[in-house]
Amino acid sequence: MFMRMIYDDKLAQAAYLIGCQMSGEAIVIDPERDVDRYQRIAEQNGLRIVAVAETHIHADFVSGARELAERGAKAYVSGEGGPDWQSEWLDKKTGGGAYNAQRLRDGDTFSIGKIEFRVMHTPGHTPEHIVYLVTDRGGGATEPMGMVTGDFVFVGDLGRPDLLETAAGQKGAMEPSARQLFATVGKLSTVSDYVQVWPAHGAGSACGKALGAVPMSTIGYERRFNSAIRAATSEKNFVDFILSGQPEPPLYFANMKRVNKIGPRVLGDLPRPARIGASDLQKLDARKTAIIDTRAWGAYREGHIPGALSFPLTNAFNTDAGSMIAESEEIVLIIEPERLEEAVRDLIRVGLDRIVGWAAPADIAEFAKAGGKLATLREIDVAAARPMVGDGRVRVLDVRRAAEFAEGAIAGATNIAHTRLLAELPRVPKDQPLLVHCRGGFRSARACALLQRNGYEVINLKGGFLAWDAAAASAPACSR
Repeated sequence: MFMRMIYDDKLAQAAYLIGCQMSGEAIVIDPERDVDRYQRIAEQNGLRIVAVAETHIHADFVSGARELAERGAKAYVSGEGGPDWQSEWLDKKTGGGAYNAQRLRDGDTFSIGKIEFRVMHTPGHTPEHIVYLVTDRGGGATEPMGMVTGDFVFVGDLGRPDLLETAAGQKGAMEPSARQLFATVGKLSTVSDYVQVWPAHGAGSACGKALGAVPMSTIGYERRFNSAIRAATSEKNFVDFILSGQPEPPLYFANMKRVNKIGPRVLGDLPRPARIGASDLQKLDARKTAIIDTRAWGAYREGHIPGALSFPLTNAFNTDAGSMIAESEEIVLIIEPERLEEAVRDLIRVGLDRIVGWAAPADIAEFAKAGGKLATLREIDVAAARPMVGDGRVRVLDVRRAAEFAEGAIAGATNIAHTRLLAELPRVPKDQPLLVHCRGGFRSARACALLQRNGYEVINLKGGFLAWDAAAASAPACSR
């Protein structure tokens, strides 16, 4: 049996390419949208992808299942969870007709060559969630060696059951989902300790609160040391534990759930944005086109196209872009040419497809030489900020997570997580300048650019709350 985890560090997402070397056939489970990566790895290892499977309708990235089905792979999706939790794209093949597809129920099995996949319905994270127990019958095994756990069991955590409410807006859904997840944990008693855990996410994902950085584990290890599983001593204890301290989901999660349910637009190939120059930049209206400036924060702050957003190509790039740009907006990138494909892949993975152009960082200087006016963004240190906060010359906006805010905050600050800010702009008044901060200054920089694009006067607090808190002994404006 061939097995390869293909991991996206930015979204902390794992897809699994599993193949039978006897038949040369392979399946991809929980793929992202740019499926050429999986096809290339399969070909390099003498395999052809004949099937694709999903553990559930994802909320954190655009699925590549339809893309592979369009290329001839058989699609396996959940048939559990009731009519409201079914994939709706199976009969909508491009040009008409239906894909070769099968809806799976608890206990179903199918094979790829000599590799057997047995389905277990594991509701709680979502009602339709399933996992796959994998047995290498070609190698003589009669018991599974691994479980593709999706968003059910992670290394150190379980998939959060609150997203239907906190991300998708289904009021009252989180507690019933948590109780359902508690019942599902009991199903692990039927799985042997030695079965490996192959999860869909690792540390950094917003699909849990305590995901480990180790990529894989075993059922036995998780049964003993996974804090969420260990909390399942009673339903009440488990529900209280699993619902406490969950981070705010990024704004784009609700859209991903909708897109993946109805079926993502088939790309066929990566978008290929046009090269534009300084004269084209002068014609852009940042109120209608999202300009993504990927330069370092210092360069952006000193001079950028008015209305441009600041998203350096860090691990937060696609999460921030997905949270601060609407899927309907056209996008122009300010980017070094050697990183263009990386950015395009990142954007389409969160449903931002309309990437129409790109310019190089050097074009900004040409824009200014040709008479274009650059915008700047103010940043001050704690010493300069304290008197402004003390005498009320600024409003304070804290863009950390609610759990961070609860541990300590600047007196009078408003708290909105930066990945939820676009939807909460009506709560943010424009009558005074905003002093914006996070923990260390990175998230607040992204937030400041978004706010400036929307007409706010903003100041970024250099060093964030860490710097503010370091001077707490002499700072009466800091409350705990």
